[in-house]
Amino acid sequence: MESFFPEGWDLARIDECCANSAESILDRQDWWSPGFLPVPCEDTASFDVMLGHEIALQIKRARDEGRKLALILPVGPMGMYRWAVYFLQEWKVRCDHVYGFNMDEWSDGEGNTLPSDDPGAFQFAMEQAFYDPLGSLTVPKDQRCFATKELLPTYADRIAALKKDGAELQVIFGIGRVFHIAFWEPHFAAEFSDDTSWKEQTHRLGAKLHPLTIEQNAITSFKSRTTLVPTRANTIGPGLFLQADRIIGGADGVLGRGMQWQGMSLWVTLRYGPNRWIPSSFMPTLPGKLFFLRELAGPLVAECN
Repeated sequence: MESFFPEGWDLARIDECCANSAESILDRQDWWSPGFLPVPCEDTASFDVMLGHEIALQIKRARDEGRKLALILPVGPMGMYRWAVYFLQEWKVRCDHVYGFNMDEWSDGEGNTLPSDDPGAFQFAMEQAFYDPLGSLTVPKDQRCFATKELLPTYADRIAALKKDGAELQVIFGIGRVFHIAFWEPHFAAEFSDDTSWKEQTHRLGAKLHPLTIEQNAITSFKSRTTLVPTRANTIGPGLFLQADRIIGGADGVLGRGMQWQGMSLWVTLRYGPNRWIPSSFMPTLPGKLFFLRELAGPLVAECN
């Protein structure tokens, strides 16, 4: 597997992370931010409500404080958006102080993306799940950015200008099968001599996806049809997601029959320690919450079904 797994992965260390008891998953590590908190959820319904409530609460808090809020947003997980909409509508919170930046988008090798009205486009999914259902409370259209070839390279300057104006930056994210954040893949680490230069990267157009990322999306988004999954994507990089003043993470990757795809991703994120070959390992160094399905804690053992 040496030409398949990223060269910087320590497989023994990854396996050791996954061998912990389920009961120990909340044990704090000395490299976590004092403000970082993993939050277990009993089932998918609870996960969606709790994550959606956290997003809505942060939007409300920023409005109550009179601050602009820059949100880096994922398409996956998705169930939380209907609950974020529900709470914001119940509380009658207008979102004209919110600036949305979608973290990634399918593309070709040149960074060209699908039309915004294509059902497979992340922009289409985001508008259908969050922006449109908010109705009159929604984020103004000129404050929504999507990871197109034209807009993604402007994210860093736009976010910097917002932060200079007193805005808070929050990153909402899922964790990939290969520990990516957005589509910032682990094999990109080979291009950099040190963590400092890696951390400076704000984005990438037409990023080459890892085969396990392609297969993850075949399972979770394309009903097993690997041949339909794009092999490239536009994505933010650590130069943006590590700037977060606060993070809101979600891991809900269970499949049924006792099987799952995200337990290893969760455990390695929480236990490996910051390492550029494991992009998600940096997220616990930031304040915020990581919501996860308790089932993902394991035990992660072989089982024939």
